[in-house]
Amino acid sequence: MDSGGFMQAFQNELICSICMNYFIDPVTTDCGHSFCSPCLHLCWEEALTPLSCPECRAVSEKPEFKTNIVLKRLASLARQAKANHISSSEQQICATHQEAKGLFCEVDKTLLCGSCSESPEHGAHSHWPLRWAADEYREKLLKRMGSLWKMNQEMQNNLNQETDKIQSFENYVSLRKVTVRAQYRKMHLFLQEEEQVHLEALEKEAKEISDQLKESVFRMAQQKESLKEMYRELTEVCHKPDMELLQDFRNVMERAELVQIQKPQPVNPELPSWPIAGTLDMLNTFRVDNIVSLKMTIPNVSLSDEDARETSGGDHHGEAADPQRAEGFAVWGAEAFTSGRHYWEVDVSHSPNWILGVCEDRKSPVTEEETDNYRNLEACSGKGKRKNPIPSVRKLYLVKQHVKQPGPEMLPKCDQLEISQNLAGR
Repeated sequence: MDSGGFMQAFQNELICSICMNYFIDPVTTDCGHSFCSPCLHLCWEEALTPLSCPECRAVSEKPEFKTNIVLKRLASLARQAKANHISSSEQQICATHQEAKGLFCEVDKTLLCGSCSESPEHGAHSHWPLRWAADEYREKLLKRMGSLWKMNQEMQNNLNQETDKIQSFENYVSLRKVTVRAQYRKMHLFLQEEEQVHLEALEKEAKEISDQLKESVFRMAQQKESLKEMYRELTEVCHKPDMELLQDFRNVMERAELVQIQKPQPVNPELPSWPIAGTLDMLNTFRVDNIVSLKMTIPNVSLSDEDARETSGGDHHGEAADPQRAEGFAVWGAEAFTSGRHYWEVDVSHSPNWILGVCEDRKSPVTEEETDNYRNLEACSGKGKRKNPIPSVRKLYLVKQHVKQPGPEMLPKCDQLEISQNLAGR
């Protein structure tokens, strides 16, 4: 083999079998084959298969490899030899001085011949040898490519997570719907309208979030494609001759920075929690204050200004007794009724001795001694003992707990009573 054939064979060993260009940032797989690191990254990602060698298909156990420094230097020398071979082209010759452009102006980012570098326009600038400048800027491109690839991999992870969120979120929405329906099934038909409104609001909110997730997946996929496309473009720039590389460097770097800035943010699929309303509001529509009767209140009992609460007993000297008032220590409600379901809350916390009940409309006194009168009274004493019921009262319940507002939840409170009665019509 002559020297020319030997040199050609040597240079062929420095060519990546994927891109068919001289190696840039070469890596060697476990099987011994070498490729450009960017080419191997793109090949493995697009294949979506186990990490196998593009030549022999041997599977690699690790996805990351160290740069082969020797191959990198040899490829740089081969690239330089090729550049020297075509240095006589018109682009390499200064049109003004007819000299080869062998210097690179760091300030203006332009190629110069020796005479141009000494001109007033460039004399004060820093000048680098063409090969040294190309190697330096190629390293900068490789560094930027590494940053792009790392961001591309992060975007892939975010894309996978965002895609998984769609199914998880749809399952979560279905579960929430099941939970909402289960809660509303426990209620009566009057809550069906609230249920429908709740589900429609949930459906609307879920659709908006689902649309945001899909839009986020679309944006991330677009961003990932842009990152990959920019990565390919930087790879192509790295393979260009030194002069073209330096001329295109500024533009491609600015666009690469712009692509990396545009990073879509993931969506947080969080549904707001709406209260299950209805029961409490429905019960409160029937709530009224039980005003006591002034006419039926005996002189020994004083009332609050609102006439809704008995405060104390005692002699009211100088006050004429109303003939319609009952005797003893008793207070009657102002409202009478003949049938229906009724509910009261009575505060007996300051009354160790009390009698509470339902009786027929009357004016005669009711005392402990007159036990015969209990035939017409459904009552409970301070010790919770039930007295004789009147015939028209079917049920009277005494519960030693207090409910601040009528509702399904009942909070225990000492010395508070609630009375529930079911009275048959007469």
